[in-house]
Amino acid sequence: FIALIEQHGIPYHEKTDGQLFCDRSSKDVVAMLQDECAAVQVDIRTDCHSTVVGYQNDYCLNTNVGQFTSESLVVATGGLSIPKMGASDFGYRLARQFDVNVLDTRAGLVPFTFTGTMHDMTEKLSGVSFAASISVNDTCFTESLLFTHRGLSGPAALQASSYWHPGDPLEVDILPTLDIAATLREAKASRGKAILRSVLAGFLPRSLIVELQALLWVEFSDTPIGDIADKALDGIAERLERWILRPAATEGYRTAEVTLGGVDTRELSSKTMEVRRQPGLYFIGEVVDVTGHLGGFNFQWAWASAQAAGQHV
Repeated sequence: FIALIEQHGIPYHEKTDGQLFCDRSSKDVVAMLQDECAAVQVDIRTDCHSTVVGYQNDYCLNTNVGQFTSESLVVATGGLSIPKMGASDFGYRLARQFDVNVLDTRAGLVPFTFTGTMHDMTEKLSGVSFAASISVNDTCFTESLLFTHRGLSGPAALQASSYWHPGDPLEVDILPTLDIAATLREAKASRGKAILRSVLAGFLPRSLIVELQALLWVEFSDTPIGDIADKALDGIAERLERWILRPAATEGYRTAEVTLGGVDTRELSSKTMEVRRQPGLYFIGEVVDVTGHLGGFNFQWAWASAQAAGQHV
């Protein structure tokens, strides 16, 4: 795929961990794929809605623009994420029609929402971001965290959402690259008259510090750090390193970047993406129960699974 990108002269750059991004716009990739289809006379139909898919030696699709038959049928209908773009459960219904197991779906790579005082806090801090670590179900991500008017977003939150289930707590390390306890003790020794807000101002946005103070050390709001006992400082450090949050929910499919679950991979050949018990029927891309992290990995899965199926159709 990279060779194809370079063949079409599309400039790109690499971020972390092999993540490749277009220098200009993803529209360049869309145009490339359209050009490749045109070169081999692929017939692309838009505004074409399939109502019935039947099978009697060949696959038969009844659509609003006519009937189509073929020896093979490749299902690349995506998941349920971002319904305003046309996402639907058509692929899952089609799989079940042919007795292909479909695993329960849920939104992934999606912002968290909160209620009560935590919602009030995120609303006040909307637009504020900082580097943090989020842990959920023994999985940890250290990336940017962003407050929104409904809750938490940013790469760290989006990544964690794919491992979160309703009721699970999130554990946030607000300063993951810092030994907070040692830093506070050092400040106590060298800046005894400073208050905690001032000490932390060199590491976190001031607006966030004010809100954290009300939550985590309100009793020491105006106390010089030199007058706070070491044990109390250690307790504050632990609260900053293990800030426990309990999301009410996620924003759901409306803003989710991916759909977790889908066509059971055990039903498919890993080499061809063909349904093991249904010759000529293939499932590729997000309709399948395969989900990657942020950074283009889900696009890569779509292209790789399409390549696998395309060699055998």
